[in-house]
Amino acid sequence: MGSLNEIVKQQQQALTQPEDNVSEEVVQLVGFIVGEEEFAVPILSIQEIIKPIEWTRVPFTPDYVLGVFNLRGNVLPLIDLRVKFGTSANEIDENTRFIVMKIKDEDVAFIIDRLTSALRIKKKNILPPPDTYSNEDDIIEGVGRMDDGRIITILKVDNLIKREDIVPNNDPTAANL
Repeated sequence: MGSLNEIVKQQQQALTQPEDNVSEEVVQLVGFIVGEEEFAVPILSIQEIIKPIEWTRVPFTPDYVLGVFNLRGNVLPLIDLRVKFGTSANEIDENTRFIVMKIKDEDVAFIIDRLTSALRIKKKNILPPPDTYSNEDDIIEGVGRMDDGRIITILKVDNLIKREDIVPNNDPTAANL
């Protein structure tokens, strides 16, 4: 899978297929791999998915903030989800993508290892995070059980970053980077 267009096409095909029970609520997500794990975020939270482009390092930021880059005149922060999730950074390859999401009225990009697919999970198959999960950032929305037996961690998009991690688009110092 390489593009958001392919994922949207999968979603449209899935929507035209008859459901067993039309009244069941379904959550539409985009799946992706970070490290060895599969995660997902709501499809509507994604602005776009792009191939990696050059970025500029910003000093005095958390280690998972790689820097900023220019996307059509907007300066976006770039977050490495591998480092954020406590695993080692990975080399960028042909499968690596930047997912641009709107978070707290700011566009932010996240590095993922690869896209998997568009997902449709029945709400009844999404469980709360396990009791053993404790994280002050509270970034896990729930755990989705797929029909094929896979378990996918669903992320809370709004909690993936802290306000101080973002370099605002209107920050005059960011334009000089």
